[in-house]
Amino acid sequence: MATFRRILVPGATWFFTLVTYNRRPLLTRPEYYSALKNALREVMKTRPFTIDAFVLLPEHLHCIWTLPDGDADISSRWNIVKRLTSQSVREILPPGNSIMKKRGELSLWQRRFYDHLIRDEVDYERHFDYIHRNPVKHGYVKSVADWPYSSFHRSVQQGIYTSDWCGDNEMSGEFGE
Repeated sequence: MATFRRILVPGATWFFTLVTYNRRPLLTRPEYYSALKNALREVMKTRPFTIDAFVLLPEHLHCIWTLPDGDADISSRWNIVKRLTSQSVREILPPGNSIMKKRGELSLWQRRFYDHLIRDEVDYERHFDYIHRNPVKHGYVKSVADWPYSSFHRSVQQGIYTSDWCGDNEMSGEFGE
């Protein structure tokens, strides 16, 4: 079996993609969305990080996090977020496969996540824009501003984007999908 290694840089900024088990379209349902928000808030209390950008789609999410100086522990943060979210919705989760049941795993998330270490300002901007364009890319909305599960609205309030930014533009790249 291949050994999987992540590059860990303390205080770095990361782009992430997480996907639901079998790409089940669950995450934008109110109870799942609420459970995920609560899990992120809970983890941020004990293991701080900043969410620079975020988008939630029915079967996956993308985000950019910046960790505190001296801290590179992305894996345990995601492990706890995924566990807390899954436990919170365990009563309504569709059943997983027999291997998951044997291991006692809940069937909300795929086991791993995709991460990308942000290298520079251009890389940051490219991923930041990609996150906010993602609902349009997947055909959920025609305008970025129409998607409620996104940090786009916060970025408009901060003056990063205008409210009519990039509604119909195409963006290339897959970034972990």
